[in-house]
Order: sequence, then C-alpha cells, then structure tokens
Amino acid sequence: MQTWMRFRSGDGGIVFGRVEGAYLHEYESLAQPVPTGAVLSLRALTPLAPCAPGKIVALWNNYHALAAKLDKPVPTHPLFLLKPAASVIGTGEPIRRPRHYAGKIVYEGELGIVIGKQCRDVDVQEAQEAIFGYTLVNDVTAADLLNENPHFPQWCRAKGFDTFCCIGPAIVSGFDWRPAHLLTTLDGVERQNYPLADMVFSPAEQVSLISQDLTLEPGDVIACGTSVGVGSIKDGATVSITIDGIGTLTNTLNAAERDEPRRLGDTANVV
Repeated sequence: MQTWMRFRSGDGGIVFGRVEGAYLHEYESLAQPVPTGAVLSLRALTPLAPCAPGKIVALWNNYHALAAKLDKPVPTHPLFLLKPAASVIGTGEPIRRPRHYAGKIVYEGELGIVIGKQCRDVDVQEAQEAIFGYTLVNDVTAADLLNENPHFPQWCRAKGFDTFCCIGPAIVSGFDWRPAHLLTTLDGVERQNYPLADMVFSPAEQVSLISQDLTLEPGDVIACGTSVGVGSIKDGATVSITIDGIGTLTNTLNAAERDEPRRLGDTANVV
C-alpha cells in the first residue's frame, strides 16, 4: 500500500505526492503520477483534502443492513447524487453551518473511491484499473432541507453547501477494502461500526455502472454510501471517521458566523 496526500506549501503553492515517514515525495499530479524528484518535510506543509475532485458522486442505499432497516429494496443500479467541488474540505477543517439554516445537520461516514484515469462505459475489470485508491468521506447533510418543498426533494441543496464534503486524510492505493470496517465517533462516542463487505455494489461495480451514466475524471470521488448509525451533529461537536489502513478523518461543526470566505484555491487547483 502507498499513502498519498496533498498539501499547501509555505509559498502558497499546492503539492501532491507519496508520504513516507515525515517526508513527501512530490509527484506531478494525481492524473500524472510522475515523481518530480523533490522531497519535502511534512513539518513545512499544511494538509489539504488529498484530492480536488471536479465532482463527488454520492451513493444512497448501498448497504444491505441500511436497506433492511429502512425497508427499502436493494437497488439494481447505484442511486446517486452529485456534490459540488466547493463543498470539499480536508481533515481538521471546520464544517460551517450555513448562516440561514438553523436545522438538523447530519454526518455520514463513508468509504471514498478516488478515480485515477478517465473512464466512460468501462467494464468491471477496466473500472478496477481506473481506481487510484481509497479515502474517507463525511457526507454532511442539512437534513431538514431534504423535504422542505413537498414537490421536489432537495438532495443536492441539502448536501451541497460549502464544507459539506469532508475528504481525507489521505488516499491509499493498494488498499483491500473487503475485510475492513468503518468506525464513526461523535465526540468520542461510537456511532457507526459497519463492515465494508456489506456493500450492495463493490467499488469496481460502482465505477463501471456510474461510468455508463457520466464520464469520471482523475481526482473525482465516489462516496460509497453509508450504513446504519447516521445521526445529527450539534454545533461544536466533532465527528471522526476511521478505517484501519487509511487513517482518521476528523472535523468539527462550527456555528454560523460572519467570516471571510474560504479560499477557492484550496480545491480549485487540481493536482
């Protein structure tokens, strides 16, 4: 397995590469994983989300246990929505409550698939080869907005606010997801602990089937959906999502406040 991360350097630039111990071995980009020869100390770098996806494909009802709990049929094709690139933050960054929204905010701990090369209408074997690696995702939702309008469920609005897609801390290539469990804690208390093997569609099947609907590009992320144990986050609470072998993604929900907007460069510079 190899661990890949993305950082802001001291001069404001963004660097991407393979982490070994306390050093980053820089590569050109995720789409062009060619080493530059530079080796940088992690102490001089500020971590960012490990990729800058053009889109995040977020699945719903992709675990047998959750389908059974909700009394929903298992889907025959991945059910998904899209989250915008501006919703992405990395580990340690705050989730910001929207200023106009005082309702329930919900966490969802998920495995994330990071695409390594463009794929369209690929079969399962080609899809497997297109997966760069795996990361963690907290698919945050403003739950009270979903059915605010009885005529149109607002999935994209409820899940698309700035900071509502936490990704990180790293991408791990060569990771075997089959025996792994995902653990979510809220202020240190366990809320989710489920086996990834309970997925309805495997990662390669997700990539293959979704590629029949839209083109996946390098750096795009598929959030594989969540299982039982989803719950709400109070202002000031901290959510941590862990998969052994990938790491821990930790973010705290901040109350709404008036502040300077987050720099778009944190996610707009795709490397």
